[in-house]
Amino acid sequence: MCTMIVERAGISGSGKGVDGWFPVSRVNVSFDHPTHAPLDHALNIDFVNEAQGPGARVAVELSSESGLALAHAIQTALQRAGVTPADAG
Repeated sequence: MCTMIVERAGISGSGKGVDGWFPVSRVNVSFDHPTHAPLDHALNIDFVNEAQGPGARVAVELSSESGLALAHAIQTALQRAGVTPADAG
């Protein structure tokens, strides 16, 4: 069964695709059926630059456990760097 869970956010950064580096301006995060990973459901993360078309995309499909580990690693790295939620505002 499809979950239809999708979250989108504007971001600022870079991703590396087949043709090299490109700016990324949006992330699409879903929990649904993966395209390639051998999982029933996956945390699907797409870093995109919609202005540059479908080639400007970096996609990752993770197990739910891996998604939680990634979220924890990101929070820990930012906390260790002294970055606070107020810095993101």
